Amino acid sequence: MVTERRFAAFSTTASPPRMRKMPEGGMCISAFLIISRREDPESILMGRIDRRGNWDHIGALDAKRVERHSGGWMLPSSHLMLYETPEGAARRILREQLHVQGMKVSGPLTFVDTSGKENHWDIGFIFTGERETVPKSDVWRELRFVDSRQLKRDDVVRSQIDVLAYAGRWKTQ
Repeated sequence: MVTERRFAAFSTTASPPRMRKMPEGGMCISAFLIISRREDPESILMGRIDRRGNWDHIGALDAKRVERHSGGWMLPSSHLMLYETPEGAARRILREQLHVQGMKVSGPLTFVDTSGKENHWDIGFIFTGERETVPKSDVWRELRFVDSRQLKRDDVVRSQIDVLAYAGRWKTQ
């Protein structure tokens, strides 16, 4: 028996049960880095976007999103590029946003979330690591270790507080 169901196995092939259409509200596939200060796992590396940074290239953020998100804390993160693995995205984020080479990260922890009446899907890959110092970066206006116990939802942009919660690094307050 051949089913008429349309499973969410996206493919360019036309054979069932694959499909080519996306959810009505679109779908984002992203990687996030949760880097804590060594010896202090509650201190998480976060930044405030420098509007002059090339964020459309390094994080898939257009000018409107850069403007909207430049005021709050954000995890080093990016949408995955076409055909890029989550691990490759994590290495790219380390290299392009933090100018760090060869740092070991663990993961990914994977999550799926939906939002909005348009049925938008977010698929995220969370990688964790530790550092002693804040790296130098030219794309963050401010980059520092932030005490996650002190964070409030409104302090963090792009619903990334939820990313911290998925990773068990933030408790609902």
